[in-house]
Amino acid sequence: MSKKVLILSGSPRKGGNSDILCDEFARGAQETGNEVEKIRVASKKIHPCSACYYCRDHGGACVHKDDMAEVLQKMVDSDVLVLASPVYFYSIDAQLKAVIDRTVARWLEVKNKEFYYIVTMADEAHSSADTTLACFRGYADCVESAVEKGVIIGSGVYEPGKVKNTLAMKQAYEMGKNV
Repeated sequence: MSKKVLILSGSPRKGGNSDILCDEFARGAQETGNEVEKIRVASKKIHPCSACYYCRDHGGACVHKDDMAEVLQKMVDSDVLVLASPVYFYSIDAQLKAVIDRTVARWLEVKNKEFYYIVTMADEAHSSADTTLACFRGYADCVESAVEKGVIIGSGVYEPGKVKNTLAMKQAYEMGKNV
């Protein structure tokens, strides 16, 4: 059965290592008949949450009139969410964190999702991704009926494109095929 796959690429660099892995995941998912969309969140205008709770009193509409309403609707409508980020000081990058925080406007509507996580980092030790993965999992813990389906870690990949020809590339493609 075909699924709607939404990939949120947090990479601030177009063609950065995590963005490349997103493309491989998408390729695998598309080849098996899924509907796939990748959003580079850095290319969207998304303000951080102001914690004003305007959304609470206005049916989930946010006080900020930016690209987040469109992104959030796609998150609600998807079957699969892929969250991808480079590791920045052992955490996710600001661009993706802003998206996650802004889901508060309609957070109860983001439910019944399969989650996949893609992480890239300069460090070789996979344990250096633990806090980043904890951030992703913390968000998924707030999503009703969320199920973690897979994790891809591209380690030792600081320079753009260094992730090519690594095991992580194969893993991203194969995991995408198995959505």
